[in-house]
Amino acid sequence: MNRRHFLSMGTALAVVPGVILAAENKTVDYTPGLIKQKLLAGETVLIDYAASWCSTCKRQERVINELRAANPSFDENISFVRVDWDTYRSHEVTTSRQVPRRSTLILLRGDEELGRLVAGTRTEDIQALLELALVSS
Repeated sequence: MNRRHFLSMGTALAVVPGVILAAENKTVDYTPGLIKQKLLAGETVLIDYAASWCSTCKRQERVINELRAANPSFDENISFVRVDWDTYRSHEVTTSRQVPRRSTLILLRGDEELGRLVAGTRTEDIQALLELALVSS
């Protein structure tokens, strides 16, 4: 095996775990009616109001993905839905829940809001929010 093939193989193997992790930690992009449908089906939903350009949102996403990778019960008990702030900031999905800004995380089950975090990026705070779904299930 020459050096070029060796380096290519090493790079490919280094990327594979990230691809697998991304496939396992599915976050669904919001479409109108999706959250209501999931709640009516009895699911617990974490709504992530985020913008692609928002550094706080990106930090929250990294923390959530790390927590999901470390604790599979989060994926077993929570449906993760991302609402694009730029598209839906004035839409009913945002206004009806009185979302003040992007980087807002809301945990819902049925008609009940289990918890909310606005612009928080601390691992402990996000973990506590996700754990509400486990305690309440």
